Amino acid sequence: MNKNIMKDYSRKISERLWNLPDKGELESHREETYIDDIIQKSHIERTLLKNLKGINTVFDAGAGSGRFSILLAKHGCKVTHFDISQSMINKAKELAKQAGVINNITFVKGALEDLSDYSDQCFDMVVSFDAPISYTYPNQNHVIGELVRIAKKRIIISVASRLGILPYLANPIQKNQFILNEHSDDPFVQWCISNRQNAIDTFHFQKNNIEKLMTEGLMGGEDEIAEYEKGGTPWCITYTFMPDELENLLNNFGVKNIEMAGPGAYARTIPHELLVKIMNDPKQRSDFLDICYKYDANPYVCGMGKDNLLAKGDL
Repeated sequence: MNKNIMKDYSRKISERLWNLPDKGELESHREETYIDDIIQKSHIERTLLKNLKGINTVFDAGAGSGRFSILLAKHGCKVTHFDISQSMINKAKELAKQAGVINNITFVKGALEDLSDYSDQCFDMVVSFDAPISYTYPNQNHVIGELVRIAKKRIIISVASRLGILPYLANPIQKNQFILNEHSDDPFVQWCISNRQNAIDTFHFQKNNIEKLMTEGLMGGEDEIAEYEKGGTPWCITYTFMPDELENLLNNFGVKNIEMAGPGAYARTIPHELLVKIMNDPKQRSDFLDICYKYDANPYVCGMGKDNLLAKGDL
């Protein structure tokens, strides 16, 4: 399919998905619902707090319901919370007000494909988490370049991980492993539980699909566009990165001292029952998250993070 057509639909599909009325509310509860979100956000939080020296202004790209905008504002940063979704922004404003930091945050609705309103090096640090960059295909490389352009001192981003996502194609029940509360009223939790046996019964290993993703890195395309045209709300067209690909891109844009991580790499080896037991005991949970952070930051496993590939670098 023509990339210009894909570019137009990629943005429109993202806008429709993330602007669903309940998106902001659902996203704000992910750490109460999914163990992989707890692990990933814990890793990002630790990385952020280790890298705040000399940081006064931050651009949070695809900031969602404010998980990290609010954290940064609590630590005295002036944050620009930038997101494509008004639903997300509304929830983030509500949570920022509750946290007493709304005056430290500027909320902007916009798409990452266009950051032309921002001048070079206008933020001390630029961050982008949970893979919004990957949803800008085929503009993902340009978007990374623009995020680097507006950063003065540091950039920390996460993108969809190709090696991390490839096992999903052979495991239709992978999300069940990370459900923290099976009684949650989250509709996706209930769908995963009710559909588990059907997903197993109807599963067929498809080598060609895995090899296609391995080679091209692209999830979604014509089927998602067709669903969108019928009035549906498909998942975003998503570009998945290899670790060396992301590192080389950042290098080429002038980023130095690059460190990579794959949050969730350790946890994906542990069965659901044990993960729930660990998460429900405060001491075990704290110790486990310590080990996850150390293990997942090892460069030998960074590509096998649960969903995302995390990169931090200096300018």
